Amino acid sequence: MKIAVIGLGYVGLPLARLFATQYSVVGFDINQSRVDELNLGVDSTLEVEAELLQSVLKQKSDDALALGLLCSTSLDDIRDCTYYIVTVPTPVDKNNRPDLTPLYKSSETVGKVLKKGDIVIYESTVYPGVTEEECVPVLERVSGLKFNVDFFAGYSPERINPGDKQHTVEKILKVTAGSTPEVGKKVNDLYKSVITAGTHLAPTIKVAEAAKVIENSQRDINIAFVNELSKIFNLLGIDTHAVLQAAGTKWNFLPFKPGLVGGHCIGVDPYYLAQKAQEVGYHPEIILAGRRLNDSMGEYVASQVVKLMIKKGVVVNGAKLLMLGITFKENCPDVRNTKIVDVISSLADYGIQVSIYDPWASPDEVKHEYGLITNSECPKDQFDAVVLGVAHDVFANLDYKKIKKENAVLYDVKGILGNVADGKL
Repeated sequence: MKIAVIGLGYVGLPLARLFATQYSVVGFDINQSRVDELNLGVDSTLEVEAELLQSVLKQKSDDALALGLLCSTSLDDIRDCTYYIVTVPTPVDKNNRPDLTPLYKSSETVGKVLKKGDIVIYESTVYPGVTEEECVPVLERVSGLKFNVDFFAGYSPERINPGDKQHTVEKILKVTAGSTPEVGKKVNDLYKSVITAGTHLAPTIKVAEAAKVIENSQRDINIAFVNELSKIFNLLGIDTHAVLQAAGTKWNFLPFKPGLVGGHCIGVDPYYLAQKAQEVGYHPEIILAGRRLNDSMGEYVASQVVKLMIKKGVVVNGAKLLMLGITFKENCPDVRNTKIVDVISSLADYGIQVSIYDPWASPDEVKHEYGLITNSECPKDQFDAVVLGVAHDVFANLDYKKIKKENAVLYDVKGILGNVADGKL
């Protein structure tokens, strides 16, 4: 048995590393610089520690079937694999419509090397039907093989939580499925061999696809609810966090908090489910309402900051503001679909000059993705306003008195500054 993992990002690399402890694995990616750094034992996403990565790496000269991980951009290195696991991202376009381009391209790649008896497993989050109705036809067309006769498919949705060192891939229960009952058992057994938390074999691929997409849609709707509550309580002059803390004393109250909903999952997946619902003639009201509310929070935060600046007599047009954080979540370098950029864009519309400080984010990646300049060290200037947008641990130790003017606004999106010593505020 030899496994190819297609796509070596936040999902693919941890999975490839885990499988490489028991199997011969080739990690395939089209990004040569990414492959080069991984073969040196360096992971810029910080998902796999250097020691763990280096412990499974092997060179091309090693036995092809020996345990370990080889990272490559060459199709020749994955031709003799028997399992192909696709872990590419599934984003949305500027109109929030599902963009399946990465899935199509990776399916074409696998199709070029697909052989009789091979199994192709998809981990990318999709709407029900994508694996068999969108990806399999590409595999058939490129390979010339027949589905469920010459080759088979499986689905096991990723459950990676970027930046989380407690809930790593092997510690999260895995849902699995196959295109036939026999293949389903093979896929389930494969994952069961490395996932210590166990597996759940779903009856069909579509069931597994649907299960994944509603996980994040459910979270999105719940966060939208508390975001709406925060708007209401703000108008009533009530501390939202205090309300949630009090309500949380009931045993079955769900502990969601208000905030900016970004990232590659929660802020994206509901659109995939909505797209499929609309294709079959149903307009999803709650799902899209939750999305609209959460997508509006960036502009809302910016408007609240500006109102506070006006109340404190700060001239808004031309004011200098420091944004603390640009990643989509705390203590993580991932900037995909971060909603901090919505706050920055809205602030800029008011004529505010925004500086960004984030020691976790890659300045080159932020520049490439959003055209924004990011500082890896805290600027020495004093600002008219400071917005804590991401709850990085490092921000709890900042001396805020040094970076803000005397009458400056300090706006804490994440509600963590209550734990900071008074002397630093």
